[in-house]
Amino acid sequence: MSVQFGRWNFEGQPPASDYIEKVSATIAPYGPDSNDSYSKGGVKILYRAFHTTNESQREAQPHISPSGAVITWDGRLDNRAELISELRGFLTPGSTDIEIVAAAHEKWGTNCLAKLIGDWALSIWNPTHRSLILAKDPIGTHHLYYSIDTDQITWCTILDPLVRFAGKTFALNEEYIAGWFSMFPAAHLTPYVDIHSVPPSSPVLLRPGKHGTKHIITKYWDFDPGKRICYRTDAEYEEHFRTVFAAAVQRRLRSDSPILAELSGGMDSSSIVCMADTVIARGAAETPRLDTISWFDDSYDHLEPDTNELHWITKVEEKRSRTGFHINLGELRQREVDSQKAFESEFDNDRFVSAPIPNSRLSGLFKQYSAYMRSQGHRVVLSGLGGESATGGGTPTPTPELQNLLARARFFALALRLKAWAAKMRKPRLPLLWEAARGFFPLVLAGVPKEIHRAPWFHPGFVRRNHAALCAYPLRIKLFGPLPSFQDYVGTLNGDRSQMAFFGLRSDMLRDLRYPYLDRDFLEFMYAIPREQVVRVGQRRSLMKRAIVGIVPGELLNRKRKAFVPPERSKSVSAESASFGETGEQMVSGSVGIVDPNRFLEAFQKARRNEEVPIESLKRTLMLESWLRHLTIYGVLTNPTATKSRDYYSRHSERSEESLCVSLETRERPVTAQPKSSAS
Repeated sequence: MSVQFGRWNFEGQPPASDYIEKVSATIAPYGPDSNDSYSKGGVKILYRAFHTTNESQREAQPHISPSGAVITWDGRLDNRAELISELRGFLTPGSTDIEIVAAAHEKWGTNCLAKLIGDWALSIWNPTHRSLILAKDPIGTHHLYYSIDTDQITWCTILDPLVRFAGKTFALNEEYIAGWFSMFPAAHLTPYVDIHSVPPSSPVLLRPGKHGTKHIITKYWDFDPGKRICYRTDAEYEEHFRTVFAAAVQRRLRSDSPILAELSGGMDSSSIVCMADTVIARGAAETPRLDTISWFDDSYDHLEPDTNELHWITKVEEKRSRTGFHINLGELRQREVDSQKAFESEFDNDRFVSAPIPNSRLSGLFKQYSAYMRSQGHRVVLSGLGGESATGGGTPTPTPELQNLLARARFFALALRLKAWAAKMRKPRLPLLWEAARGFFPLVLAGVPKEIHRAPWFHPGFVRRNHAALCAYPLRIKLFGPLPSFQDYVGTLNGDRSQMAFFGLRSDMLRDLRYPYLDRDFLEFMYAIPREQVVRVGQRRSLMKRAIVGIVPGELLNRKRKAFVPPERSKSVSAESASFGETGEQMVSGSVGIVDPNRFLEAFQKARRNEEVPIESLKRTLMLESWLRHLTIYGVLTNPTATKSRDYYSRHSERSEESLCVSLETRERPVTAQPKSSAS
């Protein structure tokens, strides 16, 4: 993923040279293949390339179109041939992606955005109209941030320069933090009030005006809820699935270097690898080779062998007659536990971290991952993110299908399907019907997720202001309008968008992440077919499993996942952990109105006494506190003052901070021994 940065001073004076030098040094590690720029009047644009295709090596960016528009593009264009055909006379089959995009913009203006199929982010500076357009693809696979000040606009692919070199401090975005506690923040948010993320499928138009900067966000494309695909036979659905899935994988095999696929042993990643092998065998892929990388946990083999994904990873490797690179998470985790890192070491203060993503968490995994990529020349990685939601993974549920029948008043069919599901699930019909019907109720009547009550130390005002984000934005299904199953698909897609937006680029692990299951054409197909094709009574991923027979090993297709709860380790916090140290005495999260320090310390005391407390929320709060302290060291937060809890010294003076996270780690482990990765 290439990197761009831009600053537009409305008054026309060029950005300060020392400022540009700092920014250039910050983004340089992300784009090792070029160092180009555009400078005219008050506009300065920097571009650092990270080449992944043959065409990208011939690109010159920022690109100036015949009309004078300055276009900076980061992405991969999948429908090159179609666009070249429509724009014949201007382009050739060897034209670069940026040349195709520029020609499309010349002909169609901003209407061209809906025609650009692929993973991308771009900026269009128009000196004639004195306007800036920032846009991303409909799924939001790439990153692009921007900030608006009184006399200037700044934008960048990575967040750090917008925060570090703004010359001002920022207030913390509460909604972002609330979303982070529940799962992932909404895709359009950043941790800072005055910095925004370009939303997927929604161009941002910025233009100076008499009464301030015009800031207009519109929608250029969306999935069509009225689109229907209906066939007479299962075989036709299966053939169509194979076609669009193969195309989705093939598009992401466009690379002039070997490609690495994350292989977890689950259905999603295994299907990608096996379909990629099929495409390569047909001679339809540009990449010279496909390798795999897998991580597994053998910590519980003596208790439940099926929890070790290495068995299933091996099945795929046997089919393709190639062994991938393996990383043992159990060994890495034990080393981290043995090191007894203090909670503040989650964030290395030698490197600025603009979002609450620890730069030391699972550092061993990233080091091995990155070293293997460099040794093999990988620049592109295939991920299985989005597969479960798109293909009907997880526990089979009748809810979307029953809601469809309710919304269309097909009561006879509803009775038949309800009877079939109740028999299969061995449950009474009424609770299944109620679960479907309550989805149409207002959230106040339907109830809210229990997660909102899992952290009693949250400040009441913080909870009141960010209730929806703390509940992970619960979805209310509309009775009239798109089919409920379509609404459910879009809701889960928004979750995938948020996950991609949260994890920014890493300079120590340069890679272009590509997501076959989030291919636009593939999702359009899955959203348009009948729900009962996707999930049948008691059968998750029904269509997918039928369609890829013979492509994926049969043993994996028939695999039945087993729930496994690892045994609790020692419950004695006081025996293993040392003191709370400075955390309870000075809590930045308390000063910004997120945490009530006294309640938090009470919860920690309960943990010491082995009483019931939400351990994961406790650990997450410590992570937040560590990150906020990290930000205060860099001086980017607005007025972060420390708050002191009552009776701190008398209650905690006998303990030290180094082993706090270790003690919490021993109190509660995840439900599954194998952590879910983007390849699952």
